[in-house]
Amino acid sequence: MNDGGVAAPYDVLTMGRVGVDLYPLQDGVGLEDVETFGKYLGGSATNVAVAAARHGRRSAVVTRTGPDAFGRFVHKALRGLGVDDRHVHEVPGLLTPITFCEMHPPDHFPLLFYRLPTAPDLQIRADELDLDAVRSAGVFWTTVTGLSEEPSRSAHHAAWRARGRRPLTVLDLDYRPMFWKDPAEAGEQVRRALPHVTVAVGNREECEVAVGESDPHRAARALLDAGVEVAVVKQGPEGVLGMSRGTTVRVPPTPVAVVNGLGAGDGFGGALCHGLLAGWELGRALEFANAAGAIVATRRECSTAMPTTAEVEALLREVAGA
Repeated sequence: MNDGGVAAPYDVLTMGRVGVDLYPLQDGVGLEDVETFGKYLGGSATNVAVAAARHGRRSAVVTRTGPDAFGRFVHKALRGLGVDDRHVHEVPGLLTPITFCEMHPPDHFPLLFYRLPTAPDLQIRADELDLDAVRSAGVFWTTVTGLSEEPSRSAHHAAWRARGRRPLTVLDLDYRPMFWKDPAEAGEQVRRALPHVTVAVGNREECEVAVGESDPHRAARALLDAGVEVAVVKQGPEGVLGMSRGTTVRVPPTPVAVVNGLGAGDGFGGALCHGLLAGWELGRALEFANAAGAIVATRRECSTAMPTTAEVEALLREVAGA
């Protein structure tokens, strides 16, 4: 199946996980004691598309749902948040994934994924892709989760081949151990993927899985040696390191009171897409992305927590004036 092309190229096209987040409205208690939940659109690749749309970027996500009420909610939520949903299709016989978490601020948010026997978003097939949309997108954003199973793995490689290492072909190192048999398998698949992308983004733990290095500088250099042009290593409370050939930038953390840290990386990702598309130098793009992620961390949900450009700029002015 082919979606028949698009009227104009997307600024940001993401591919990967989608689901429904059921997040507690009570903090500091286990799921067994939670009484009420909020329902939100979720999934890393989906959140990045939403985050980019909040910065005025024309965005879309390639993903799959089940033929169920939660799948209908995904379409409704995407459209409401300004993300093109034409590349979101149903997979018969599977359910739209649900994700629960516990809220233990500032740094403990355990996740419980309902994605068995498999998730629809891992059933994306190469022959279903709109390769024209992939080739023409300003940013094509993928995640390591999409490499964890077939046919999604082959679909990702087909998309990268069609794109041909066009600039701003991004791999989010987004390693989730529950989706893999073991870290060694994940590392092998990431190393196969890195020569096909131009930007890699991950935290220190994800970099260790990808290239065997958790030290930010060594990890960034190893990612560049693997073929990427820009390596971004997120360091949580220590800020962000960005590296390209001949350039290294360090961005300090943006201090905030954390409510839920789970969506911060996706807010960072969508804002990074915006900065790179705008042609900003790496330091400015990372500073903007870091502030965007910090804002998301102050909010309970993920997708609808993504800030606008004005909100990010206001926080940056506040921090600069402090």
